[in-house]
Amino acid sequence: MRRGMVWRLVAVLALIVSVSTCANKQPPIVRPAPPPTPAPVQGPRPPVPPAPVAEPALVPPEPVLEDSVGSRSLDDLNRDSPFQPALFDYDSAELTPAAQKALDADAAILKKYPTWGVTIEGHSDERGTAEYNLALGERRAVAARTYLVSLGVPATRLRTVSYGKEFPFDAGHNEGAWSKNRRAHFVITAK
Repeated sequence: MRRGMVWRLVAVLALIVSVSTCANKQPPIVRPAPPPTPAPVQGPRPPVPPAPVAEPALVPPEPVLEDSVGSRSLDDLNRDSPFQPALFDYDSAELTPAAQKALDADAAILKKYPTWGVTIEGHSDERGTAEYNLALGERRAVAARTYLVSLGVPATRLRTVSYGKEFPFDAGHNEGAWSKNRRAHFVITAK
């Protein structure tokens, strides 16, 4: 029994050795034959293709701007704003006839430059609490936005924010200064 087992073990080892030696052999490398040399051409040569014609590049003319407003940077536009503020009465978010007239002019500008995006800032004077003036500034900005939308300006171009009494336009402490601070102010945010 032991002898049969030894023969089996020897046979398995011989099989393993033969398989491993076969696996290590590399197949011969076949090198491709060199390409045949072309036979010399007999007879006339084909005609040479014509040289390409240099066509002048067509460059569209620069668009002519009616004015220089559209070509200015956002900083320059906001520094010398083409928009008029909508001024409000004390403790009110109702649009006065003067505010409506200013917003009519602002709507015309927004229609002339249809790619502009604008933020309407609502402001108030210094009287009252900060919370009350923030709410009043928001109502003023929304009133101006609503009026512009009613004139055909897309609502997607108008954003509102309220600053209340935080950023006064006139630092004075009298009715002249306060009347300038009660406003809806326009800031161009996109061209």
